[in-house]
Amino acid sequence: MQAGIVTTDEELGQIIALSHKNLRKNVSEEEQTISGFITWMYTLELLRQMNAQHPHIIVKDNDKVIGYALVALKEASAFHPDLKAMILHLGTMTYNHKKLDEYKYYVMGQICIDHDYRGKGVFSMLYEEHKRLFRNVYDFVITEISPANKRSIAAHNKIGFKTIHTYRDVLDEWTVVLWDWN
Repeated sequence: MQAGIVTTDEELGQIIALSHKNLRKNVSEEEQTISGFITWMYTLELLRQMNAQHPHIIVKDNDKVIGYALVALKEASAFHPDLKAMILHLGTMTYNHKKLDEYKYYVMGQICIDHDYRGKGVFSMLYEEHKRLFRNVYDFVITEISPANKRSIAAHNKIGFKTIHTYRDVLDEWTVVLWDWN
């Protein structure tokens, strides 16, 4: 298994296929409880636009994408309405007595691991690659997780993410977590 950045449309296509298999509406309630789920579906064009701004991180086993962690810069909100709503909401929050907008950060657009590779360190590999590549550029990475996705919350806590806020919108309730690299 090797971590790296997305360089081809084929890899983006594999991300879409892996996303589709793990989308909340495509996963049984039992599987959601055991293995987690993802909430947003991305189109190839949207992934291309985001990847052009900043490459996404993937882990591959030979030529197969087995995990991904999407980089969503604040600027991606210009062409991603759900991200725009999230960024606007993040702008109202504070961390260590400062507005989030006073920091340099990016959003984890989504993270997902192939079912057959869960529990094998892929999640850690993805985030360690993020930290290695981005800690000298950004203060932290931030994301939102549905509280119903207990596996994801536990995995993020294990990496070092801390909860800074919770709220509800029209889709779900959200736990906002942040991994501070300073």
